[in-house]
Amino acid sequence: MPVYEYTALDPGGKKRRGIIEADSLASARQKIRQGGGYPVDISETLPRTRDRKKGALLSARLGPRVRQQEIHLITRQLATLLEAGIPLVQALNGLMEQTGNRTLKTIIAQIKDSVNEGNTLTAALSEHPRLFSRIYINMVRAGEASGSLDVVLERLAEFGENQQALKSRITAAMIYPIFMAVIGTGVLFMLITYIVPSITKVFANSQQALPLITTLVIGLSTFLQNYWWLLVLFLAGVFLLFRFYLHRPAGRRLWDRMKLTLPGLRDLNIKLASARFGRTLASLLQSGVPLITALQIVKNILNNVLLAEVLEQACEELEKGRSLSRTLRGNRWFPPMLVQMIGVGEQSGALEKMLSRAADSYEKEVEARIVALTSLIEPVMIITMGVAVAVIVISILLPIFEMNQLIR
Repeated sequence: MPVYEYTALDPGGKKRRGIIEADSLASARQKIRQGGGYPVDISETLPRTRDRKKGALLSARLGPRVRQQEIHLITRQLATLLEAGIPLVQALNGLMEQTGNRTLKTIIAQIKDSVNEGNTLTAALSEHPRLFSRIYINMVRAGEASGSLDVVLERLAEFGENQQALKSRITAAMIYPIFMAVIGTGVLFMLITYIVPSITKVFANSQQALPLITTLVIGLSTFLQNYWWLLVLFLAGVFLLFRFYLHRPAGRRLWDRMKLTLPGLRDLNIKLASARFGRTLASLLQSGVPLITALQIVKNILNNVLLAEVLEQACEELEKGRSLSRTLRGNRWFPPMLVQMIGVGEQSGALEKMLSRAADSYEKEVEARIVALTSLIEPVMIITMGVAVAVIVISILLPIFEMNQLIR
């Protein structure tokens, strides 16, 4: 059924926008009037079935952005509706009516239209790869195959919310140090470019040789006053070159290796990857996704070439009949505790449970480590700011002291 986006006037004369399904343009106008509105403008968002993917991409570009929190919410709502025995098409229609985001409403309407044509929910979701990840689609596929779609959707919502919560806590812990760095840099820039020149004008007519530290500070101040734009261009160029290098296979591999080997960050990155590995793999296995297929999905979300190669090799070993714990044992990128818990899970038949426990443990360790690092960054930044300000003050006071000595 075609989907129309409309603008209408309510009885009070106020404009309202929405999305409606109808057999034709005339039917859409009639539905709007029945709802108490006067249609001003109506346009079809899905002219043809084969244009569904193109229409979804256009909606994503032109309409409001769809946040991951909204995806988690509609996933949980759909699980609740299906658990109550409501058919899938009716449940999707209910989601479409109560969703406020116009882009998401259009996408739900497209999914419903695809399901009405006889496609599975998995096939309908696959038409929107930018919104629904491979994990999401494969878990839904497993849920449809096992007849437990409502249970799988509930797990998906919980998984997404847990991942979002961890990401939010990490982001919140980093906001204060970043704020301090920005404010500190701004204060130093103001001191060097505005305060220092106004004070050092006193030394312009002096025949006295200035101390080295004063000469350097004045030189830096002059450079920033006249050529600050050159510094901005240089930093932007370095950033662009860095991004370009990261998009090359050699650069990406080097960067991923550095993340796993740099002192201070090595343990944090490995534990974060282990938490993501355990949580995602447990969710996929609980939903009925085969182990090898699940590992193929997980390797793409770890965002690390070296870890992906390890999991690719593990898949090859699993096809030969070896266990997952045996293939990962001795690998320096996977902690021994994680491998041991995988082995216990394989022997007891509770691999998903062991992976979830390992993920819980590593997520707590990651949070504690980030809090510790941020608490260490704060005094370091304060000391750095203090030293920088002290250098500026000393560079100004030294010539003044020397001038006083000459006067005496």
